[in-house]
Amino acid sequence: MLGTKFPFLPALVRPNHRRARVPLAAPDDSDPSRTPEPDLEPDRPVRVSPKLSRWSRARSIRSGRTRLDWPALRKRTAPPIPTPSPSSSSPSGEIQPSVAEGAEMDGDGGDNGEMTAGKAIYMVSDGTGWTAEHSVNAALGQFEHCLIDRGCPVNTHLFSGVEDMDRLMEIVKQAAKENALILYTLADSSMAASAKHACDLFGVPSGDILRPTTEAIAAHLGVAPSGIPRGGRKAHLTEDYFQRIEAVDFTIKQDDGAQPKNLNRAHIVLVGVSRTGKTPLSIYLAQKGYKVANVPIVMGVELPKMLFEINQEKIFGLTINPVVLQTIRKTRAKSLGFHGEMRSNYSEMVHVKAELEYASRIFTQNPVWPVIEVTGKAIEETAAVVVRMYHDRKHRCSMPRISRRFPAGDALFGCNE
Repeated sequence: MLGTKFPFLPALVRPNHRRARVPLAAPDDSDPSRTPEPDLEPDRPVRVSPKLSRWSRARSIRSGRTRLDWPALRKRTAPPIPTPSPSSSSPSGEIQPSVAEGAEMDGDGGDNGEMTAGKAIYMVSDGTGWTAEHSVNAALGQFEHCLIDRGCPVNTHLFSGVEDMDRLMEIVKQAAKENALILYTLADSSMAASAKHACDLFGVPSGDILRPTTEAIAAHLGVAPSGIPRGGRKAHLTEDYFQRIEAVDFTIKQDDGAQPKNLNRAHIVLVGVSRTGKTPLSIYLAQKGYKVANVPIVMGVELPKMLFEINQEKIFGLTINPVVLQTIRKTRAKSLGFHGEMRSNYSEMVHVKAELEYASRIFTQNPVWPVIEVTGKAIEETAAVVVRMYHDRKHRCSMPRISRRFPAGDALFGCNE
């Protein structure tokens, strides 16, 4: 979905470089009106930790602001890929996988050749593929030092709704041709066993994402798994689904301080100055089933009285580094047309610091509100902190946790402590 932070935030660091001056024509020393150009000094190096630099480049490349030099990466990392002759292609053509998030396409919608570099990972699912895709993305996050610093790109391909053996075999054969890794989430034990056998037969490395967890739960409960795919074409609309739809509808209507009379109906209330990520965080939490309202803090504008009449333990304050906030607001101001002759203090550092200090005083006056620093955090990271503290406060657990009851009729439940 998200899991991006601020897609409009420019990279925090940039590689050091020297701005070279290339003369277009030979200088004419006889021209008295000509002003000699001063030599440009190299940029002063930016002092940042290697970890921050790597993180910034990773975020920049993922968001599309920076493009890798794929031809150079092919020469360094990718083995030569044989080009199949027209006569060797089958009449029906090879299967075309769904390219997962991060794949590059040119402006006409065709492949620009970038997907040929690097190693391929096939994600095979008998449902929507959500579990496989998010598991692989989480695992790839552990290899950013290689993917970014060493230039070893990885291409992920998602195959969802794989419910018959013929299509599974086509995928395995295609993976063998591309020397790809297959990672699968197949609920049907016979399909999973067939996938493992076919991969071994064709020499394709593979891994079962779902089986270890399923077997551990089965041993713990003493019950065999059903083997029925979840989230596929045959999935039923559950009560949990409608609760999430209701939460999203409520959250959209309560955005940016709208309808403060309904604050008592919210599970979570977010408070912070403009551009601290209240809205995207609210929508993300709403998709998890939480009814969220967010209230902006603006100098000169009193907060709604209802905010102080509801349960104070469900209110969370958001704060951010002033330099980062100014950068975000400058981008926002340009999108609104506040540039050139039009003046606005919205993105000026003096105003930004004043607003943050004003918000800090409000947070100090309300010590029950936990204040979360969102600088450098993804929406998912901030949401995890909010949800964990919400459940810890609600259920008074001695150890912080997020508790749910299955089936999802009662949704949340307390601690047995």
